[in-house]
Amino acid sequence: MSVTGKLIFGGKLGVVLAGLLLGGCMQTTFEAASDINLKPRDKEYLAKASYAKIPVAEPYRRAIVDYHRKEAPGSMVVDSDNHYLYYVLENGKAIRYGITVGEEALAFSGIARVGNMQEWPRWVPTADIHKRIPGLPAQLAGGPDNPLGARGIYLFQGNRDTLFRIHGTNQPEYIGASISSGCIRMTNEDVIDLYGRVKLGAIVVVLAPREGDSPYNPKLALTGGVSAAH
Repeated sequence: MSVTGKLIFGGKLGVVLAGLLLGGCMQTTFEAASDINLKPRDKEYLAKASYAKIPVAEPYRRAIVDYHRKEAPGSMVVDSDNHYLYYVLENGKAIRYGITVGEEALAFSGIARVGNMQEWPRWVPTADIHKRIPGLPAQLAGGPDNPLGARGIYLFQGNRDTLFRIHGTNQPEYIGASISSGCIRMTNEDVIDLYGRVKLGAIVVVLAPREGDSPYNPKLALTGGVSAAH
């Protein structure tokens, strides 16, 4: 084999090995976006949305993965450190969604239950948000340009609203990032998919900051580094 051939072969082998290491020996099956769960209003609103349809970076695309923890099927785990939300399936699998983490999301950690679910929820900005962004309306009806997006999932402990929300977004470019406002944001397509699976009363485990537990490191994947399993 020529020197050039060896270099090309070595490069291809390196890419394959890096891919295996990046997966942390996990099997990952990316799910193509589908409109199967979209209702007529969803299709109407999403077609009217004025925000840019930015593709989500591959490490944060919806995927079925091997699940490494012990939560029961039907529960969710929020890993804000790694910008992932897991929906637990049967047989050691989970659906992993990429998320945006807002400051409000860092104010709560622990175990909660889904206490309320809304389609195209209205947005009522808090007093703090009004201070940061003058001129906002007292409330904004649900719709394609509402920052809560297509669905809202509200977490409760007993009868107490934790003020922790999982919701859609009109800023998909921030999936995989941390920003100054909001709770846990997902693309509208992903939150519609999740909403169709989640049941009222489902358990949600919100991991505390710096206690992330994902065997796959998306930040290293984006830079071409190697991810190690925890």
